[in-house]
Amino acid sequence: MLVRDAMSTVVLTIGPAHTLRQSARLMSARRVGAAVVLDPDTSGLGILTERDILNAVGSGLDPDHELAATHTTTDVVFAAPSWTLEEAAAAMAHGGFRHLIVLDDMGPVGVVSVRDIIRAWAPGRLHPAEQLVS
Repeated sequence: MLVRDAMSTVVLTIGPAHTLRQSARLMSARRVGAAVVLDPDTSGLGILTERDILNAVGSGLDPDHELAATHTTTDVVFAAPSWTLEEAAAAMAHGGFRHLIVLDDMGPVGVVSVRDIIRAWAPGRLHPAEQLVS
């Protein structure tokens, strides 16, 4: 199975000036665990994950004043839609992360998460409520 078959095509994009609270609200509303951070001043993409927000808040930082740019991972490993799920899982395991931005020639087309891979490998085995959460 390929990444394109398992990825979420709901790509939430935010700017680097979003606060962590704004980012968390958008992620919650879209039911996604990561947001692609687009900085108009740079050509690169970054990713902000629910874990990044949790770590910041858990460290006592104020989510109303902390900006996404400060907590965005910019050294990102990207996946191609044509990668196998095994390739994506290996990249995640090697890098120690749970989400990959999926890029094609035009830019981001999806995000694949560990949960997406598990769903693809074990269809029907997740509790129905968990199948709705990314």
